[in-house]
Amino acid sequence: MLVSQILKSKASDQVHTSLPTLLISEAAQILSEKRIGTLVISKDGKSPDGILSERDIVRELGLRGSGCLTDTVDKLMTTELVTCAQDDRADVVLQKMTDGRFRHMPVLKDGAMVGLISLGDVVKARLAELSMEKDALEGMIMGH
Repeated sequence: MLVSQILKSKASDQVHTSLPTLLISEAAQILSEKRIGTLVISKDGKSPDGILSERDIVRELGLRGSGCLTDTVDKLMTTELVTCAQDDRADVVLQKMTDGRFRHMPVLKDGAMVGLISLGDVVKARLAELSMEKDALEGMIMGH
């Protein structure tokens, strides 16, 4: 299965972005209200400059306490992004996420963001793919 197929299967293609000047407290509020795990940080709303996850915020709260809430997101965001393309295979993306221990990956086309996939999206797609393969093999064995 390809990343483009995963994007089509998602309930929403909206990617929540914010400016690098957003406060951590504001980012936490957005994550909570939208019930999402990450914000893509972008100066222009098209190309990702970084990514801020709920894990990043919790880690910093644990280290520094509530003082980090007045920092801007560009202070905590991950800037060394691992991205993928629409024609990448789901199993390759899953391996990158597993190896890198992260749960969200921007999807780029010509340097512009066209979507965001989560580890859950990829696992769901792989399970569906494996189920179809199983059904096809059972059909072959049974002579259907």
